[in-house]
Amino acid sequence: MAEAHSEPGRPVDPADPAVAELITRGDLEVRGRIVDASNLTVFGTVELDGAVADVVYKPVSGERPLWDFPDGTLAGREVATALIAEAAEIGRVSPTVLRDGPFGEGMVQLWIDVTERELVDVVAPEELPDDWRVVLRAEDQEGQPLVVAHADDPELRELAILDIVVNNTDRKGGHILPGPDGRIYGIDHGICLHTDPKLRTVLWGWAGEPLGDDVLDKLRKLRWALDRDLGASLSQHLTREEVTALTTRVDGLVEAGTFPVPSGAWRAIPWPLF
Repeated sequence: MAEAHSEPGRPVDPADPAVAELITRGDLEVRGRIVDASNLTVFGTVELDGAVADVVYKPVSGERPLWDFPDGTLAGREVATALIAEAAEIGRVSPTVLRDGPFGEGMVQLWIDVTERELVDVVAPEELPDDWRVVLRAEDQEGQPLVVAHADDPELRELAILDIVVNNTDRKGGHILPGPDGRIYGIDHGICLHTDPKLRTVLWGWAGEPLGDDVLDKLRKLRWALDRDLGASLSQHLTREEVTALTTRVDGLVEAGTFPVPSGAWRAIPWPLF
């Protein structure tokens, strides 16, 4: 196995093929708790044959019950989203696996060190960068105008498409990580892949625009995979109805050929925004 890195704290390339084996089989040691997470989320390291990586570990035993998602399924939904992103080559999710750990079975995901690059922000209209896309116009407590906006970035655009595919109900600005490698990663996909429409995202800036031939080709590739090995892999984490709803969403996107627009039937932007 290629060495991912030799000591804790140094960044690991998420594209390194060795990472999947490392986070799956490596000895997992808990180093601390991430206290602002809604479910039990811990920071740790995995080590295998001298290779070490920093990870996030979310045990199923620490998941908070939700009224609209079955108990004990959030970790599997994180893994399912990563599998979908990889199969479709749409969006980028840090390597993610389901495995045993100190607090039982849970999701383990490679830690991404982030840069200070701004991708989503709330600013006064006159401070908005020229190449950003407005999602929402609002006012502060004193009645001054504000806009919620995000960068017009091709990787961010594909992450927005991934959110549509997996029916992400909680794409906050803080769930979008600009990595040190210049790539953009999505995290926190535990409340995705519901059968009912629940898309809530800060990435509405392309609403109504064409997806483009390259994206449509990727969606067709995803649809093909869902009828084969990918569908079988997802069935380990999702119900048959959830996989069926996923295929229906993909079919609908291909047929429409455009980004959806908020329907008004539910709150389309998560709160808090970050």
